[in-house]
Amino acid sequence: MQTPNRYHDLSGFFAEKFPFKVQKISINAGFTCPNRDGTVGYGGCTYCNNQTFNPEYCKTEKTVAQQLEEGKQFFARKYPNMKYLAYFQAYTNTYGELDRLARMYEEALSVDDVVGMVIGTRPDCMPDELLNYLTELNRRTFLIVEYGVESTNDETLKRINRGHDYRTAVEAVQRTTEKGILVGIHLILGLPGESREQILDEAEEVSRLPVILLKLHQLQLIRGTCMAKEYAEHPERFHLYAADEYVELVVDFLERLRPDIVLDRFVSQSPKYLLIAPDWGLKNFEFTEKVKKCLLQRNTFQGRLFNPLSC
Repeated sequence: MQTPNRYHDLSGFFAEKFPFKVQKISINAGFTCPNRDGTVGYGGCTYCNNQTFNPEYCKTEKTVAQQLEEGKQFFARKYPNMKYLAYFQAYTNTYGELDRLARMYEEALSVDDVVGMVIGTRPDCMPDELLNYLTELNRRTFLIVEYGVESTNDETLKRINRGHDYRTAVEAVQRTTEKGILVGIHLILGLPGESREQILDEAEEVSRLPVILLKLHQLQLIRGTCMAKEYAEHPERFHLYAADEYVELVVDFLERLRPDIVLDRFVSQSPKYLLIAPDWGLKNFEFTEKVKKCLLQRNTFQGRLFNPLSC
């Protein structure tokens, strides 16, 4: 699908789904991660510091409803007629007893003007019992499940201590999609050890998956993480993309990506006090404008080099 801005963007997708504007509100529901508590591993993924995800109103001492109400107040100042999606974002938001999870999800949906939900989780944290519940939930509200895949390369996943392989991600995506639930995935571009060619090959790989949405993130080195320590000791193991170089990478990636996949975002923006590198000094929307400009200058678009026979 060639859209006016040359890629399938999130605002256009929401316009297809809703007769009003919608905004995601992040929630920190106090979950942990099986890669931290010993179920899968300890220490978490080497790049991870979840403080980078949470707006100021996301505090675990507040209820889900309180966080949503404060988020609504934040956005309503500019968009008084906005509707909202509850975004369970921090850590692994399907990791817990079903009763507890269901209470939190239902609490979110009980808040006025909340018209749906986005649940971020790991591919190895979707038991059948929970998936059955989400299937029922999907019948009565808008729902997206987002899986942190991060890389399609098993060697990379081991190196970053992800705690699962790519096959686990493929199976989770397939199981969820078979239930009629919309699925999104996250990828980090520029993880240590991955060449530009390997990164571009990922576009073809994820295009084989029955996903509707994709989030791309540049690799960021965050204070307090194992990866930051590794970078300090062995910077030669890393290639940190300059902004314009990353723009070119994203455009090359888009050209190879299945054209119906929705691009939620291209970059992540961590708080200044946590970010070590790269510090581009760009807000998300400014980077997006650079991508749009590059697409226009190259007279290209999402899916231009996509080969449907590869799927």
